[in-house]
Amino acid sequence: MRLLTLGLMLATMLGCQAAYYSAMEEMGIEKRDILVDRVEEARDSQEEAQEQFASALEQYSALINFDGGELQDIYEDLNDEYEASVDAADVVADRIDAIEDVAEALFDEWQDELGQYSSDKLRRDSERQLKDTRRRYDKLIAAMRRAEKRMAPVLEALQDNVLYLKHNLNASAIGALQGELNSIESDVGRLIEEMNRAIAESDAFIASMN
Repeated sequence: MRLLTLGLMLATMLGCQAAYYSAMEEMGIEKRDILVDRVEEARDSQEEAQEQFASALEQYSALINFDGGELQDIYEDLNDEYEASVDAADVVADRIDAIEDVAEALFDEWQDELGQYSSDKLRRDSERQLKDTRRRYDKLIAAMRRAEKRMAPVLEALQDNVLYLKHNLNASAIGALQGELNSIESDVGRLIEEMNRAIAESDAFIASMN
């Protein structure tokens, strides 16, 4: 029964997407246009995530360099940064998923329509364009997924430190967390590098589609 329910939910979701694409096409907006828009949105979300993770690192550094004040306030600020980082990561993941959805719909349609050509020359040219676009897309999505994976160790480290601090609001707890700073800095640095690569791939893909 559970598998049947999940199957029905999936079919409904796919049906909704198909109906959405059909409605957009009736308004003159093709899947190609939707793909470009979603790549732009994903790129923007990665830029925003970069800023958020850098802000979280800054707040963590402030915690480690704590030299007086209310520890409760420091904890709440760090927890806010952690939760904002989780939200930013979720947005990035959702937008990459949205890219994959419309891209597969576009490529399936493109492949099916190759059989409708009466001109061999035009069909071969269209097939070549499909392969080129697919190759660029695969490179793009791989870069985005690599950047997405880099968020996980940062979020895990932030969560661990927030939980530890929550139950140990004292100066000795901060001392225990000092050794984590270099690791988090390194993870954030690698994350930003991967996101920069993904953003560059996004810009290149958008340019090629336009």
